[in-house]
Amino acid sequence: MDVERSSLCNCVVNFLLEENYLLTAFELLHELLDDGRDAHAIRLREFFADPSHFPPDQISRFNALRVADPQSLLEEKQALEEKMAFCEYELRLVQEDITKLKTELQKKSEISANELSVPNVESTKGGHDIQREKRESSFSDLGPLKDNERCDLNCVVKEYLLMAGYRLTAMTFYEEVTDQNLDEWQETPAHVPDALRHYYYQYLSSTTEAAEEKIAMIRENESLRQANENLINAKEALLRNKDAAEGQVGVLTRTVEALQKDLKDRETQVQVLKQSLERQREELNECRAEITSLKMHIEGSLSGRNLAAADIDHVQSQIVERYKEEIKLLQQELETLKAKDSVAPDFVDLVNFKEEFSEREEVVDIHEDRDVLPQLLNSQPGIGDVLVSHSPAVQAFVDDAPKPQEVLQDSAIKPSAENCTFSNGDGVAKQNGEVPNEDSGNLTNSGDLKGGAVAEEMGLETIQILADALPKIVPYVLINHREELLPLIMCAIERHPDSSTRDSLTHTLFNLIKRPDEQQRRIIMDACVTLAKNVGEMRTESELLPQCWEQINHMYEERRLLVAQSCGELGDFVRPEIRDSLILSIVQQLVEDSATIVREAAAHNLTLLLPLFPNTDKYFKVEELMFQLVCDPSGVVVETTLKELVPAVVTWGKKLDHVLRVLLSHTLSSAQRCPPLSGVEGSVESHLHVLGERERWNIDVLLRMLSEMLPFVYQKAIETCPFSSASESTGTVFSSSLLQMYSEGKLEWPTFEWMHADCFPDLIQLMCLLPQKEDNLRNRTTKFLLSVSEHFGDYYLTHIMLPIFMVAVGDDADLKYFPPTARTKIKGLKPRTAVAERIATMCVLPLLLAGVLGAPSKREQLAECLRRLLVQETGMESQTKQETEIFYAVRFLCTSEEHHAMIFGILWEMVVSSNVNMKISAANLLKVIVPYIDAKVASTHVLPALVTLGSDQNLNVKYASIDAFGAVAQHFKNDMIVDKIRVQMDAFLEDGSHEATIAVVRALGVATHLLSKIFHFTNIPIPASDVLRRRERANAFCESIRALDTTDLSAASVRDFLIPAIQNLLKDLDALDPAHKEALEIILKERSGGTLEAISKAMGAHLGLPSSMTSFFGEGGLLGKKETVEAVAPVEQAESPKPVPQPPMEDTRFRRIMRGNFTDMLRGRSKSEEDHPL
Repeated sequence: MDVERSSLCNCVVNFLLEENYLLTAFELLHELLDDGRDAHAIRLREFFADPSHFPPDQISRFNALRVADPQSLLEEKQALEEKMAFCEYELRLVQEDITKLKTELQKKSEISANELSVPNVESTKGGHDIQREKRESSFSDLGPLKDNERCDLNCVVKEYLLMAGYRLTAMTFYEEVTDQNLDEWQETPAHVPDALRHYYYQYLSSTTEAAEEKIAMIRENESLRQANENLINAKEALLRNKDAAEGQVGVLTRTVEALQKDLKDRETQVQVLKQSLERQREELNECRAEITSLKMHIEGSLSGRNLAAADIDHVQSQIVERYKEEIKLLQQELETLKAKDSVAPDFVDLVNFKEEFSEREEVVDIHEDRDVLPQLLNSQPGIGDVLVSHSPAVQAFVDDAPKPQEVLQDSAIKPSAENCTFSNGDGVAKQNGEVPNEDSGNLTNSGDLKGGAVAEEMGLETIQILADALPKIVPYVLINHREELLPLIMCAIERHPDSSTRDSLTHTLFNLIKRPDEQQRRIIMDACVTLAKNVGEMRTESELLPQCWEQINHMYEERRLLVAQSCGELGDFVRPEIRDSLILSIVQQLVEDSATIVREAAAHNLTLLLPLFPNTDKYFKVEELMFQLVCDPSGVVVETTLKELVPAVVTWGKKLDHVLRVLLSHTLSSAQRCPPLSGVEGSVESHLHVLGERERWNIDVLLRMLSEMLPFVYQKAIETCPFSSASESTGTVFSSSLLQMYSEGKLEWPTFEWMHADCFPDLIQLMCLLPQKEDNLRNRTTKFLLSVSEHFGDYYLTHIMLPIFMVAVGDDADLKYFPPTARTKIKGLKPRTAVAERIATMCVLPLLLAGVLGAPSKREQLAECLRRLLVQETGMESQTKQETEIFYAVRFLCTSEEHHAMIFGILWEMVVSSNVNMKISAANLLKVIVPYIDAKVASTHVLPALVTLGSDQNLNVKYASIDAFGAVAQHFKNDMIVDKIRVQMDAFLEDGSHEATIAVVRALGVATHLLSKIFHFTNIPIPASDVLRRRERANAFCESIRALDTTDLSAASVRDFLIPAIQNLLKDLDALDPAHKEALEIILKERSGGTLEAISKAMGAHLGLPSSMTSFFGEGGLLGKKETVEAVAPVEQAESPKPVPQPPMEDTRFRRIMRGNFTDMLRGRSKSEEDHPL
């Protein structure tokens, strides 16, 4: 029964939630909980507890509306009236129930028996499977509820709630269902007694399952029918697509066949072209070989004349004899012709022939003594120059040889004579009607060809012998004399027909000297340039450049340096497309070389290469290489890049705006990627970054690059001036009228605007990232700002630069010379928070003082600004909270000596002022600027000011001057300065004031003359009740004693003052810090025993280490005079100790030696000296 009740309740709950009857469900939840049926209320509790359905903020808002007010009584009255109406309604329902129960009581047993006795066997067989499947489905599977179905279900639920006793829930449900009358249930098949229970049994019975199965089958049939129709439509579409696809396949098949045929034709054509290419290559190689052989033939023929000079007479005599014989034959023929009455024409031919013969003899006589070397030099000027430049003998020989013009004239006479001979000879033969005789032919020409062939063969053999012998000869020639072989190597490379032999000789040329120096590299490079001129672009690319590529990773930097030089000097002898591809790749690899000299050469030769590039397609790659070289860790590379490469890139690429934008971006990113000075958010230190060595170097060189590019910016700003009166700005300054026109904002002037719209704000941002110690970078920025004011003029400085930096430090400025668009950006530089104001004062104010107002034309305004910062604001009652930052800015200004007079003039005004705060500020400022002045300024300005402040009646002023005296004492060893400070300090100590004593001891902690004073003060007792003063004094004395222990104290000072002072301090253990106590005991132990002291001195001298008595602050301490240590004088004379870095003050060198294995150290030292004698 409980299961049945639970099932019925769950059905009602599901129905209420699905139909969104939330009020009824909520009332049912409360009534279930009141009845103790928590198990039935689980789903309702989870539903109403789900925050997705009922957000907590909405519920809390609704709860907040429920407030106790006077209307609560009225609400209770209404509730009672509703309750009474409910009771009346309940009475009426009870009466209806009684009538229904009477009529249904008789039918109940019969209906139950009929339902149980009529089981459907077939449906029961598969009932379990169907029931399990149907339970998994919900009411929503049957589709949306119809109106009659909803009415029946609502009446059923109302009936169930009344029968279950949930009256309040039933009442709520009745009110929530407003669109139906639940009091009248129409007579439908669903209107049965105890309907919900009846439905439940019907659901469990087979009839219900069959009906649901029928419904499922109907739906399945409908879905199958629809699917069938979809399949038919899809089939028709596929058939249509198939026909279209078959048509396309046919077309594609024909296209493929045509393409295959075309492909075969193209393959055939490619094969033909390949064969043609091979033939052309062979022909080209043959032509090259023929050219080379012709050159060798020319050289050999010309040189063969010298070699065959001994045979010329013999050959000539033979030719003359043959000519005589021919003349005799011709004379005989002439006689026969006379007999045939043909004397006249034959006689003319004979006379002509005699003249030709005599002329030919003259030609032979002229040429047999001529030399051929001038003609060779004239035909090959490159080799001639090299030969002449490297061989004095050749030079002398050329000087003695005939002029090239004479040789040319002689060579021009010879062919003409030969041609005349040929024509006349042939005419004679033809007139006679006879075949010309072989011996009567071209005798002189045959002789020349014979000599030329011999000379050519001998020249080729000579080149071959030379090429074979040079690689064997070079290693055995002294390095300093190998350059004498360069003409031979170059001649063999240029004229040898075999490419592999030429490659070998070119390799020998590049590796002529293993590690060539600068002069030797110059000689080799000149030879390569001359060779490139003679052989042409193709051979330079195929023979010389591969040698560069092979040497790029050579182990010797001199070889890699030779490669770098060749990139710049051979670039003019290759095709343009090779320059910005292969040669640029070689340079790029050389830029990353480990050797500084190679990177410098890469930068220099990239500068030479840029004008040879055919276009600017590789600009961004070149720009990247430029910035890589600019940020190189070597100063030599950076200097070469800034002076040569940067101007070349700007001129070649014409992208000045892009270079400047990348430059500022690199500068800022170098500082931003460094870690912050402090991790505390909101502090000044969290905005500052700790620069590493690499980042500091990069920022410095990038600022240098910015200064180097300033002339380009200035020139481009003038060239791009959009105003008609630009002629006014073509001088050294920009006029105020021009700036006034610019401020109207009618025309754009981006190059001019870049300086104050991008450059200055970025520099201000960079400076706000740097801590105080980065003075070098601020000096670099200051120099850039001064250079800007020098280039752009005073008007630009006054109306543009000064307002920007005034706004950046938090002051007001006149921005009327800025266009409206730029004013907003400039105003954004003004600090908005207190931290930003401190950062601006600390980081930007130094630039304003030194870089803007530090210009020569702004000196008076600089003095006014300093007086306002130091005198007027300090004299106000509410003293500025940024005094430290202002002092830092003034300190930075003191790094330039030209401002010292102005600063000390203002300081003296502060010293003689009657305002106490101003005097204290003067003392503090003097303490800050002491490291940046020299001894002369300290004597003439600082010490008089400090003496004046030290004699002031106000104690705070006096104590402030003591710290400044200590700063002077730490930085100057001048005797006069030391004496003045000692007198003044003694005067402070004589006052007996506790504060003055502590201040003096701390200011002069390492002054040896203070040791007696400390001993004196330790003897003076202090009241035991004043614990704070006792501890303060003890700490000051201990710090001074520990510092003095590291200096070179005399034995008397140790005996009379140091040890007694330590003993006095150890008596008051309550006032000593434990660390000071331990240190004093160690010092006392070391200084008490003379033997131990002597051993420490001896061991320190033996090991080359300073002992505990050695001064780490100079000789004789800070203010004391150097004295000798008598106990250890012999040891120090034996070997003086070597200087080493300063150890910590809490420890001494001897103690560290003793803590280690001292015996082993001495044994190791003596052993090493034995192994390595001096």
